[in-house]
Amino acid sequence: MAARYKHVAVTGPPGVGKTTLVEKVVKALQLRGSPCSGFYTREVREAGRRSGFDVLTLTGQCAVLARVKPERTGGRHELRVGQYVVDLPAFESLVLPLLQSTQGPTSPHIVVLDEIGKMELMSRKFEMGVKQLLTQSHITLLITIPIPKGRPIPLVEQLRNHSDCLVVNVSHNNRDDPTIIDNILSTLTTSINTWPHH
Repeated sequence: MAARYKHVAVTGPPGVGKTTLVEKVVKALQLRGSPCSGFYTREVREAGRRSGFDVLTLTGQCAVLARVKPERTGGRHELRVGQYVVDLPAFESLVLPLLQSTQGPTSPHIVVLDEIGKMELMSRKFEMGVKQLLTQSHITLLITIPIPKGRPIPLVEQLRNHSDCLVVNVSHNNRDDPTIIDNILSTLTTSINTWPHH
């Protein structure tokens, strides 16, 4: 019998289409009446060049995640990932209440976190919130995580190797394969319908 998973982690190189895939899955889940909340990470482009990232909730609220900034010239401490400066207050003000709102209801619920990566994990509160979700029996996670590169990110590796997590590797070759979406949908709907909920 095939292993039964509780959560799904979509991974793959930058720009391969992880968010697009997750959006398709969420639309299908919503059509089926499955309760979903969470956020997507979106590229922001100016004059054809990527200038940063925003986070967008499933209900349409938006906040800045990061913007391109030249190397710092002194002044206040900046949280940088490469050429990007992370706007931690903006990110936390939108995403932390989202995570906290899922703590109350105990009916099965899918939480979408696109993505859990270096920028998002600049927030210790976000990291703690994700770990808390993993302990909630009524929560099923649909997440995207980066491929391993450079120094391992502990929480990302924990999720990648979690025994309850189906890891789906997306590439340019398979991203349009409808069986990937079907597989993710099947895993998530089975999870919220059969996992033991308190």
